[in-house]
Amino acid sequence: MPQHIDPNIIIDATLYTLLAFSVITWVLILFKIWQFAKAGYYNKQYSAAFWEAADLKAAANLPEDKARGGKARVAEAGFAWLSQLAHSKTAISLKYRGEPRDLLAQTLRSQNQVEQNRMEVGLTMLASIGSTAPFVGLFGTVLGIMHAMHEISASGSSSLEVVAGPIGDALIATAIGIAVAVPAVLAYNFFIRRAKQHRATLEHFVDGFLHIAFSDKA
Repeated sequence: MPQHIDPNIIIDATLYTLLAFSVITWVLILFKIWQFAKAGYYNKQYSAAFWEAADLKAAANLPEDKARGGKARVAEAGFAWLSQLAHSKTAISLKYRGEPRDLLAQTLRSQNQVEQNRMEVGLTMLASIGSTAPFVGLFGTVLGIMHAMHEISASGSSSLEVVAGPIGDALIATAIGIAVAVPAVLAYNFFIRRAKQHRATLEHFVDGFLHIAFSDKA
């Protein structure tokens, strides 16, 4: 380490970095809990209203307070495509070349992917914090031990009282790094599972929408 750099500055910067990681982790955890709870409530509400509708026209005109959430946006994309198809029967457009069911399925699954990406926002950050925080803490510990050894050497004393204090203080950075990483990793695993369940729910809705859309036309 260059002599003109105060080790305490680097050690403090490491601790502040871990503090920032901790704040980001808990903000993301609270945000994702709110996001998944809201998505689940809106999807359940819309699904009940959609399947109680008399036909697709009624389902497309549900009240605004019930047409919210990921399923509502997927259905809206499907209704928009069906409306465009109905007004473009004679138009020559690549957008409508092919089997209507397959083309509608592509539209619905494209919107489904948009919704999935929305639910996965922040998960990469949680994974990154969970994997790097212990190493940041270890980096602070190594610098702390190096600094402690230098101070012990300068003091000319190697008694337990002189050695234990600085070394113990240096190990705090590793402990903080692990304490930051554990909630981040646990939250990441939990929310990844919830995201997969959310995706499966939307895919099931897409299959049901396709069935209703073309049985309604029959």
